[in-house]
Amino acid sequence: SPAAAGKLLVIPVEGSHWLSMKEVLAELSKRGHEIVVIASDSKMLIDSSGIYELKTYSVPFKKEEMEELM
Repeated sequence: SPAAAGKLLVIPVEGSHWLSMKEVLAELSKRGHEIVVIASDSKMLIDSSGIYELKTYSVPFKKEEMEELM
């Protein structure tokens, strides 16, 4: 039998993993799932969206420092 829509908690990794995951989350959202994405406040690619709720947490480094390291 088909699964019922549910709630998802997503803790993504920056980079291409996130870009691929966004497409999956869009499809899950269309199917009625409620999605919460948790990311650091120094995130680079992870952004807000209408398909999920974004929650951030503090880290001891800034986005600019991460971009320099990448």
